[in-house]
Amino acid sequence: MSKQRTTPAGGMETAFGFRKVEAGEKQGLVNDVFHRVARRYDLMNDLMSGGLHRLWKNGMVAWLSPSKRPGYNVLDVAGGTGDIAFRIVEASGGNADVTVLDINGSMLSVGRERAEKGGLLGNLTFVEANAEELPFGACSFDAYTIAFGIRNVPRIEKALKEANRVLRPGGRFLCLEFSDLDMPFLDRAYEAWSFHMIPRIGEVVTGDGEPYRYLVESIRRFPNQENFATMIRQAGFSRVTWRDYSGGIAALHSGWKI
Repeated sequence: MSKQRTTPAGGMETAFGFRKVEAGEKQGLVNDVFHRVARRYDLMNDLMSGGLHRLWKNGMVAWLSPSKRPGYNVLDVAGGTGDIAFRIVEASGGNADVTVLDINGSMLSVGRERAEKGGLLGNLTFVEANAEELPFGACSFDAYTIAFGIRNVPRIEKALKEANRVLRPGGRFLCLEFSDLDMPFLDRAYEAWSFHMIPRIGEVVTGDGEPYRYLVESIRRFPNQENFATMIRQAGFSRVTWRDYSGGIAALHSGWKI
């Protein structure tokens, strides 16, 4: 399952799934994918992962252990629908202020609607912007989180450096992403499920299976756990480590700005 994976040297900026595209072309293609899936994004996450993504996200926020002091500021990148942001606010006892940043306006619209229904708008700010060029000053946040979004960023190295820039000294970086499963027999079943069933489910639920073919292929292109940890270190983070979930189907990487 690792044959297609990218190394720390890069390559994701021209990889749209297994297809190679021109430099600068990927972002528009990715934006189109998420415009098409925004309204069914959370439902499809449940169907694709059998609900496991909820446990992984809970684990992410538990490891972050948000401070319950007023003024604790978190930047949640590629967090349009609010899944991580809502959990952080709850875990902080309602004291955390979370900026939800996403490049895709359709995803942000879903997040705003959910926040309004949940009475959380007072804790949240929604910003449409690019992870590669964050519209914030240096040392602005106590934590930076990103869940299942960084593999869709064309220039991951630049996004990681931006994450380091906007964090305060002592700030925490956490990234939850699909990763490299290394379990005999289970990997074959996972491969079959991913490439044959997920696009079919996407077609039934959303009427369009193509975005899910891209999403599955993008998972296979993303660097494995060690290579991604190397990229995080190269961006200036210290004490970089990770935790595997479900045998490595997903991995949660952590780093600190010292």
